[in-house]
Amino acid sequence: MADTYDYDLIVIGSGPGGYVAAIRAAQLGLKTACAEGRETLGGTCLNVGCIPSKALLHSSQLYEEAHSGALTKFGIDLSGVALNLDQMHAEKAKAVKELTGGIEFLFKKNKVDWLKGYATFEGPNAINVAGKSVTAKNIIIATGSSVTPLPGVEVDNDAGVIVDSTGALALPKVPQHLVVIGGGVIGLELGSVWRRLGAKVTVVEYLDQILPGMDEEIRRESAKIFKKQGFDIRTGTKVTGATVANGKATLTVEPAKGGEASTIEADAVLVSIGRRPNTEGLGLDKVGLATNKQGQVETDHDFRTKVPSIWAIGDVIPGPMLAHKAEDEGIAAAENIAGQTGIVNHDVIPSVVYTYPEIAGVGLSEEQAKEKGHDIKVGKFPFMANSRAKTNRDTDGFVKVIADAKNDRVLGVWIISSLAGTLIAEATLAMEFGATSEDIAYTCHAHPTHAEAIKEAAMAVQGKPIHI
Repeated sequence: MADTYDYDLIVIGSGPGGYVAAIRAAQLGLKTACAEGRETLGGTCLNVGCIPSKALLHSSQLYEEAHSGALTKFGIDLSGVALNLDQMHAEKAKAVKELTGGIEFLFKKNKVDWLKGYATFEGPNAINVAGKSVTAKNIIIATGSSVTPLPGVEVDNDAGVIVDSTGALALPKVPQHLVVIGGGVIGLELGSVWRRLGAKVTVVEYLDQILPGMDEEIRRESAKIFKKQGFDIRTGTKVTGATVANGKATLTVEPAKGGEASTIEADAVLVSIGRRPNTEGLGLDKVGLATNKQGQVETDHDFRTKVPSIWAIGDVIPGPMLAHKAEDEGIAAAENIAGQTGIVNHDVIPSVVYTYPEIAGVGLSEEQAKEKGHDIKVGKFPFMANSRAKTNRDTDGFVKVIADAKNDRVLGVWIISSLAGTLIAEATLAMEFGATSEDIAYTCHAHPTHAEAIKEAAMAVQGKPIHI
């Protein structure tokens, strides 16, 4: 029967989870195809998400450093610095083209067929792509997520006034006033881009703090730093409506817990209140699959749905919507389909906010650790006391290590630093191997590096840091 299938595996979606699953399956000897309707591979992440946003974050940071006079103290005097936004967008587009093209190359190298078109299920072993029926012994759903709409605030990226994250990556000019609805990761990152380039940025967040889900102390410190940079952060505030006239938007806002309404005028508005799984239009009903209340597909530990031939990974299943989570799940699912053992430790998935400074965490926050009944010890170390950070005049932030008081096992690590996204890898690896804070504290770290702050924070768990 297996010989009658067109493929051993078809992956629906070529985002970080999908393309990685397809390549890994092909490496394991499975005849594999990937269905993708975009003109380029890579999904949201590479086309209109992670990669273009990081390109703009990097270039806007360089511009701010050059334009603000921040380099003068290092003996670098610049004058006549000007913004060429068209070139900035062009460089962003170049990075996207190189990376999406790289996936196409990897597909060819690993003999993964690209089925060009959006897929819908015809049965548990069949999909329709661009009017053609294709069969496979196994199918992985890896369709990712899209922007969550906000009732009363209509997004029109073409008009360029009220936009979502895709539109915010392509604004043709720097708005005088940008309002970001949502104080989460995407809103703060894109808000950072346009603030650096000269916009006044107001962040409106429904909750009482920005960055929901992160360690509370980290959230407070982040807000303090962002306000110092010039962000106007209005927490505990909800947006109830929006109108557009003469190229400007007027938002109606009111206190989240009730109160008098007011308005905010802006040249551009970014709606960034979260993302939702892309499960509509797949024809799940044709194969007997239903989604949960969040629109997600439920799977078992191996990423198999209740239909034995159908699997799911990434943003369409429960858990944080992170590209690297999807990648690991894609590899694990492919290995399980190939008869191997593929696993993902969902307790050790790092998260990063690519603002300046960066914010990163892995494992439990202090609040979560207490809620789970852990008796904890906490060690902290400020970058103000780190020799490399101080030499670089890059001292914002700190490292926080949370350990179980009984066995010293590390439960969580949280970092605010210009290099937090890189530094968190050490903490993630330590936790994957069940390290204690003492293990980190007694591991030799190169000097002078920002990473020494992790060592010192681990030492602080036992009350014995050297440099504070």
